[in-house]
Amino acid sequence: MALPKPVLRLLFILTAVLSYLAYDHFSSLMTPSPEAEAAAEAFFTQHYQSNTQGHTNNWAVLVCSSRYWFNYRHMANALGMYRTVKRLGIPDSNIILMLADDAACNTRNRFPGSVYSNKGKLLDLYGENIEVDYRGYEVTVENFIRLLTGRVSPTLPRSKRLLTDDRSNIFLYMTGHGGNEFLKFQDNEEISAFDLADAIEQMWQKKRYNEIFFMIDTCQANTMYSKLYSPNILATGSSKLGENSYSYENDPDLGVAVIDSYTHHVLSYLENVNKSSQLTMQDLFSTYNFHQIRSHAGVRTDLFNRGLDKTLLTDFFGGVAQVEVVDEQVSSGEPSSAQASPKVEPEASRPPKQPRAIQNPQKARPKSTIPSSSDSNPLINQAKGWGALLALSGLFVWSMKRAEV
Repeated sequence: MALPKPVLRLLFILTAVLSYLAYDHFSSLMTPSPEAEAAAEAFFTQHYQSNTQGHTNNWAVLVCSSRYWFNYRHMANALGMYRTVKRLGIPDSNIILMLADDAACNTRNRFPGSVYSNKGKLLDLYGENIEVDYRGYEVTVENFIRLLTGRVSPTLPRSKRLLTDDRSNIFLYMTGHGGNEFLKFQDNEEISAFDLADAIEQMWQKKRYNEIFFMIDTCQANTMYSKLYSPNILATGSSKLGENSYSYENDPDLGVAVIDSYTHHVLSYLENVNKSSQLTMQDLFSTYNFHQIRSHAGVRTDLFNRGLDKTLLTDFFGGVAQVEVVDEQVSSGEPSSAQASPKVEPEASRPPKQPRAIQNPQKARPKSTIPSSSDSNPLINQAKGWGALLALSGLFVWSMKRAEV
């Protein structure tokens, strides 16, 4: 038996009213309270301000400038650093490895396809998960300087480019045979301390780095950073002027030294560091000891803007999981700011030793794209509810007319 039409009308109106009340109730629950919004704002403000150094990505450039079997230890040095920065979170896409790569498959190697840094052979540094970007005779002074300055051929693969910007922290590690203000490349050519200093200055002028941590392990290593003059550079070396840098131990099975003392000391310390470590550069440098390294390791800090006790090891050795949100929209026909050619500023317009970090994070912090409670107007919500109610009423009237027909 069908219900009378007046009863159906009453039920329909009751259903519409209840639907609106439910909509109004749940929409009020979904609107964040002022207290919750203030707490979220405080959290993200604190997180933004904690990134005082202003960098958003880390890169590593690892250079072994030697070749030939008797320089086995230099390849182990570079591969040891490669393993460490990967373990701490820097991806292969942000690591440039320059290596002669003639040790793992050398006919004198009793352990083909492997490179070890200790005579106990506890860890194979070569393994199956290694990406050498510049191999063999590609390891030249010209390629190294072009890599740093970005003056490369348009046909060069992206994997061989240092795609950094003014928010990039770079760990630059070099090892090989050297002397007073020079480092040899494969016993064929050499790079001087002046060449390195000028290349890094070009990087600064072209906004290719935020901060650089330069580490070198060679004889008279400290002379290689003596000519640097660009801002935001922290440098350390294995030995002072007139002093040799010695190997750590020999492997009787291989017949050669397998790692240098300075690099062995640094890698041993970094084994105690993880991705969330709070250890600083000061902690690392305070472990330098002549009796362990067998040379006088040095540190240069006058070009660096931050205190060593405030600079985390992971600021250079680890990965960065921060993003930067901007309000600007890039059109499809124009390159983004990261891809566009950087604008070189006059030296006088930029005071030296000043990082390009945001000076006032509270003012410069980009606005959140998440709508706040202020965007939710109560009058608009009520209008939406009554509009839905009128639509349902119109639908009911139309259905009743159809029924009478």
